[in-house]
Amino acid sequence: MPRLNRIIETALYVDDLERAAAFYENVLEVEAMLRTKTLYAYDIGGSSVLLLFQRGESLGSQTSPNGTIPPHDGSGPLHICFAVDAEELPVWETRLKQHSVTIEGRMTWERGGESLYLRDPDGHLLELMSPGVWATY
Repeated sequence: MPRLNRIIETALYVDDLERAAAFYENVLEVEAMLRTKTLYAYDIGGSSVLLLFQRGESLGSQTSPNGTIPPHDGSGPLHICFAVDAEELPVWETRLKQHSVTIEGRMTWERGGESLYLRDPDGHLLELMSPGVWATY
């Protein structure tokens, strides 16, 4: 049986790419790797990619000489989680306050990890998680 090694990309669908870019680049300080009319791609920790798609712009197949990407889209608030070092959680909390980002929730997990929850401008629930939550993290 072949195995899955890891998740490479995670996608969120946003109403305004520039507004979303300002949040992710200025508040979370992620670096853009690609910017097109309908997609921005960000490096996350050197091991995964966050894709921000303009909502509704990927409902048709995207075809190029190299192949075809099938249609996709999403609506409603989604959830993604970013891994952070435990000692950096207080630093993240300060940074979020400096940018007037509300921390909506906190969790201390049974295995010792901690999470902070916040929202991006499109209402997606973002989680900053320290190690000690899952057997794999």
